[in-house]
Amino acid sequence: MPLFLSHRNPNLVELMDRDDCDLNQLENTYRQFSTINGLLSNWKRIYTQRILPNMPNDNQTYTLLDIGFGGGDIPLAFSKWAKHDGKELEITAIETDQRAFEFAQTLPDNPSVNFINCSSTDLVSKNSSYDFVISNHVLHHLDEQSIHQILNEAKILSNHLVIFNDIERSDLGYVLFNVFSRPLFWNSFITTDGLTSIKRCYTFQELKKLAPKGWKVKRSFPFRLLLTFEKDCET
Repeated sequence: MPLFLSHRNPNLVELMDRDDCDLNQLENTYRQFSTINGLLSNWKRIYTQRILPNMPNDNQTYTLLDIGFGGGDIPLAFSKWAKHDGKELEITAIETDQRAFEFAQTLPDNPSVNFINCSSTDLVSKNSSYDFVISNHVLHHLDEQSIHQILNEAKILSNHLVIFNDIERSDLGYVLFNVFSRPLFWNSFITTDGLTSIKRCYTFQELKKLAPKGWKVKRSFPFRLLLTFEKDCET
């Protein structure tokens, strides 16, 4: 357990979530997400270890849903990796923030990635389904009731595997991010909001206690938590 960050602080608000935030810094933040996620989120390893082995057929089209796409870098990366491996992967990426959706419209067109301004609740109401459901840095924005709702919706939407990837709150992680992010990320909210996010995040034990039956919590280096559900293993 953290010492200085022993208590989660869910009432803090990230600057990029404010309606009156600086739009130039917001767009820079969206652009810089690809760098920070590439350095810390480990999605390439997750794809290689958890997604790719579950796409065994080269002549089959698989589907993936990304809940809360942010800057849009992760669904585009998944599309690139799948194409490199000779896999047909159709990706739906959703986001409730209109500003993020508008930013995604400026990204290079990719016929395998469909960006939509909607919620997972909207997709459940349409009886949508996907082979895989992923999400990055969403859990720490939610209270316990909202977490249970989105996990249940992700479970309904997934035919096979769900992966929620988030930060683990820790004193060391906070200090290291504070030191090393500042020279790398300029004129954006990456450092300020990143530190706020760490204060809002769950520890391993907190998330394990919160996770519904059938969900598994695993640590991932550096300072990450993976909350996963495999439908094939449901009992």
